[in-house]
Amino acid sequence: MCGRISQRRTPDEYMHAIGWDAADGLELAGPPRYNTPPGTTPLLLHQLPDGANHVDRLHWGYRPHWAADKGMPFAINARIEKAASGRFFAGLWKKGRVIVPADGWYEWTGKPGHKQPWYIKLANDKPMFLAALANLRPDRDPAKGSGFAIVTAAADAGMVDVHDRRPVVLDAADAALWLDPDLAPEPAQQLARSMSRPADEFAWYPVSKRVNHAGNEGPDLIAAVALPEAEEPSPPPGLF
Repeated sequence: MCGRISQRRTPDEYMHAIGWDAADGLELAGPPRYNTPPGTTPLLLHQLPDGANHVDRLHWGYRPHWAADKGMPFAINARIEKAASGRFFAGLWKKGRVIVPADGWYEWTGKPGHKQPWYIKLANDKPMFLAALANLRPDRDPAKGSGFAIVTAAADAGMVDVHDRRPVVLDAADAALWLDPDLAPEPAQQLARSMSRPADEFAWYPVSKRVNHAGNEGPDLIAAVALPEAEEPSPPPGLF
């Protein structure tokens, strides 16, 4: 699952981290965001068929027109087990692969009403690249059916203690390949399945419950907090 992310860096920082020398759309920079929920317009990276690099902002949440006609909700995640072939996302898998750059994401543990948020980031604290699928048409008004969903897979050993699903996070080289419009759907599926960064490259820790309210912002949201001893989970060996 991935239902909240942080994007505290600037578009040009993400651009350089993925290995681009230039990109259109860098003027879309805004204030640092530490608590970005679905329904908002985070930054994403994509390539046009001619290979031009673009930074854009797009609605987090996607549903095809036929799903809207049936009153189905927006999807914020796309399960890798079904996305490449299922009706909902198959078209986007072929021509709508994008990257959502992020500095981390949040998961919650515990019972309803007593949920504890956790922040998950790369252990080296560098930008991460989340595989995503988008109905992004630069030639159309973004309000007309555009949106994206983040690709998720089963959590690796250890990270399952926080959640049984996790976003597919690629390194810079694999993220650039994921964006390549010439990459066919089957190799793209193999890339997402086999090259997602392993659990031992991440760090995760409990953070303030202020993050539970999507309207709260600030760097304090990603600062580690101490849990009462009774609430502390058993840490996975070698990860904490």
